[in-house]
Amino acid sequence: MNSLLTLATLLAGVSQTYAQTAVTVKVGSTLQQIDGFGVSQAFGRAAEFRDMLSGDPQKQGLDYLFNTTTGAGLTIIRNRIGSGTTSDDSILPKSPGGPTAAANYSFDDNDRGQVWFSQQAMNYGVKTIYADAWSAPGYMKSNGNENNGGYLCGTPGHTCSSGDWRQAYANFLVQYVKYYSERGIPVTQLGFLNEPDYVTSYSSMQSGANEAASFIPILHDTLEKNGFGNVSLTCCDAMGWNSQRTITQGLVSAGMERYLGYITSHMYTGDPTSVIPTKLKAWQTEAADLQSRWCATWYGSGGLCEGMTWANKIHNGLANANLSAYIYWQGVEVNQFQASSYLVASDGKTLTPSGRLWAFAMWSRFVRPGAYRVSTTGSVSSTGITAFQNTDGSVVVVFLNSGGSQQNVKVSFTEFTPAGAEAFVTDNTRSVAPVTATLSDGAVTASIPARGMLTVKLTA
Repeated sequence: MNSLLTLATLLAGVSQTYAQTAVTVKVGSTLQQIDGFGVSQAFGRAAEFRDMLSGDPQKQGLDYLFNTTTGAGLTIIRNRIGSGTTSDDSILPKSPGGPTAAANYSFDDNDRGQVWFSQQAMNYGVKTIYADAWSAPGYMKSNGNENNGGYLCGTPGHTCSSGDWRQAYANFLVQYVKYYSERGIPVTQLGFLNEPDYVTSYSSMQSGANEAASFIPILHDTLEKNGFGNVSLTCCDAMGWNSQRTITQGLVSAGMERYLGYITSHMYTGDPTSVIPTKLKAWQTEAADLQSRWCATWYGSGGLCEGMTWANKIHNGLANANLSAYIYWQGVEVNQFQASSYLVASDGKTLTPSGRLWAFAMWSRFVRPGAYRVSTTGSVSSTGITAFQNTDGSVVVVFLNSGGSQQNVKVSFTEFTPAGAEAFVTDNTRSVAPVTATLSDGAVTASIPARGMLTVKLTA
């Protein structure tokens, strides 16, 4: 009897070990298009990256961000359009005297290191450069200050003694795009607001849907008239998803979808967890842990700085809010160990990637710009699933296991026959490490680590 019980126990263990959950990827059932994943180096962080790191450490930092073999393979950068009172933080730091006066623009070929950072990113193949203004210059605003909120003069309900500055602000933004274009750096997306629902002591400008709707057509037409009709407009980088949803409803009602290319939001007052009703693409343009000291942990207690936490945020945005892009706040920082608002830390010599970087990498290294998310059927215990088809025809399936047990999967496909498969895992001991994926009879089998990720890439 004891022998029979022992045998039964062993067989049950073997059955549990090798049990595979069936998932089907419906390659012909397309959802949103993916534009990519990225970071910013705004507010002088790009210059610090350039000037405080050199040689191999600098290259390693760039590799961590953009290399598709050893890093995250990020494909978007977000630059800040400065609005300050000095020439290193604005192309028009002083008022020309009025909204219709000739503007004496100037550019320092540096932009607090963002020119250099853009060029470096482009060397890695980055083609999506989002330029966003936190505020109009203070002299264009109702409070006369680039900081502490205030509205753009001339927008509904905000009349200023100096006049209507909406066209002048559009000219200012387009001139910034021109300067970058002249240096071989094409801005692909342009934003004129940042957290318009938040008043703070640094660059900030208030706006609701009505104010934005009174300016968007002016900016659109100014881009067109200056030969930049290929630059897509965004709005509005609100503090959180629900706030952006409210603003978007107003923009849609005002007919602004015809002028815009993207709806953009941050996650500080609410993550993207559901679809915003609009025909426009949706981007998460700023997200970060603003609470924790630096940590590189993948998973510990579920804290905000951990990679697993951010993997869940990215997954929910892609799967539940139909995001086309997800952008973390900062990429590389030097001697800023009091914060986890960036992905790679350095003491000036050594670089340390975070679990957050590897969370991004599990999508961004394999799901490339232009890919489409595709439908899946079947479920795996405690596991989120997203699948994509790249422009080269390859299919990528990303599994995120939040549970404490390994999960084994068998993935089949419709309208796609895989001929090759490779797989990678990230967990507490591995970062985008290659593992075995077995391909047989048009299906692939692999294991998802506990509290970890598995990405499988298949080629036809």
